[in-house]
Amino acid sequence: MISIKDLAKECGVSMATVSKALNDHADVAEATKKRIRERAKELGYTPNSLARAIKTNRTKLIGILFVDEMHSGLTHEYFSNILESIKSSAESRGYDIAFINRNTMGSYLQHCYYRGFEGVIIASVDFEDPQVRELIDSPLPVVSIDHIFDKKTSILSDNLIGNRKLLEYVYNMGHRNIAFIMGDDTEVTRIREKSIRRFLDQYKLEIPDENFKRARFHDTQATYFATKELLLLPNRPTCIFFPDDYSAIGGYNAINDGDLKIGVDISVVGYDGIGLSRIISPRLVTYHQNASSLGETAVLKLVEQIENPDNNKNDRIFISGELYDGASVVRIDK
Repeated sequence: MISIKDLAKECGVSMATVSKALNDHADVAEATKKRIRERAKELGYTPNSLARAIKTNRTKLIGILFVDEMHSGLTHEYFSNILESIKSSAESRGYDIAFINRNTMGSYLQHCYYRGFEGVIIASVDFEDPQVRELIDSPLPVVSIDHIFDKKTSILSDNLIGNRKLLEYVYNMGHRNIAFIMGDDTEVTRIREKSIRRFLDQYKLEIPDENFKRARFHDTQATYFATKELLLLPNRPTCIFFPDDYSAIGGYNAINDGDLKIGVDISVVGYDGIGLSRIISPRLVTYHQNASSLGETAVLKLVEQIENPDNNKNDRIFISGELYDGASVVRIDK
């Protein structure tokens, strides 16, 4: 294996110059950096991360806490876009990422210390898990996505505004008898419920309790049966809100099995704005969450904490999205 000493000899420069060039230091000319990097690539040189960690006391490694009980996270477009954004943003700042695993090395926190993580992004997990609280209460820099922890920076999709925009859209299309299939009892669901209650109070709409159902996020079977129950109500709702675009497929199937046509006999809306919502028929009215910006901002704020530990603001940052129009909501007489 070629060493940094070998690479310096090949390039006719000092080892210090090679190190600075590979780490993009400003006191090395751009032409020299380019020549050294190209030669390093040709010779197959790779930095020894262990040696670097010992020398600098830095691993440049970020832990990702992502636990998905439905086992769909890495294949679900919303979460995969967040994770891909985290990966590319971390790499652009010279950091590597790795998932946190507590099965082989004690708790989440113990695993973080074992792997030498410099900071952690909590992307999806049971936020009430004592192992998570232990991690939150530790000295490690932590940034969470779509959940608020006291004294920690949180990157949040603006569910309050997003849900409000969908409600206004449906209301302006004439719907008053609206039903809601809510997701798991999470921070996201509680925020959306708050948005619904505020809207109903403002417009003095009375929605019966039987119009509220609950189903897990991304669970098409659960939303299938919840939709069936709503369709059997004596005063059948004219529009159904689903917790996310993927689970809306269960609703589509239930409605089709009931010999009803979406966008004609009944209306539906989703949430997330994943690619699937653009190709199903009829095209789903939904709210697109900016997953890429969520991941990128989480990395930016975590790196700021790691590199400037005395300047930790513990912000709550809301990321706006965009309402996607479609054909799944029909206009009705008010």
